[in-house]
Amino acid sequence: MFKPNVTVACIVHAKNKFLVVEETVNGKATWNQPAGHLEANETLIQAVQRELWEETGLTLPVQHFLKLHQWIAPDKTPFLRFLFLIEAQEQFETQPHDSDIDCCHWVSADEIIHSQQLRSPLVRESLLCYQQGERYPLSLLSSFGVPFN
Repeated sequence: MFKPNVTVACIVHAKNKFLVVEETVNGKATWNQPAGHLEANETLIQAVQRELWEETGLTLPVQHFLKLHQWIAPDKTPFLRFLFLIEAQEQFETQPHDSDIDCCHWVSADEIIHSQQLRSPLVRESLLCYQQGERYPLSLLSSFGVPFN
């Protein structure tokens, strides 16, 4: 049976800047949106809020669903990545709780689009989705039967 990795990610935007997390992968600093795997017994919204807190120390409300990406990584690992949006009022200071995260940065859209240090092509693609302006209500996602923690 085919079982893709289910992940979540969020675009965090404030005052024309976007929050990226920096981590070292194979000796190279890479940028990503706050993101990670869906865990057992949590909803997609809970997963993205957990990942945001673990990787940035921020607790912010998720406002919109942006996109579902299906992607096959270069190593042939299949992913389903649920992308969410947080529009923040200010660029908050961050305090990563995940030891894999080196630091966080508030950067411009151009810095992301032209960066050579993106963790995957989904980082750029996610920003482009944000720029297209399509937003979907969180009610589009159902969490029927999930035992809430």
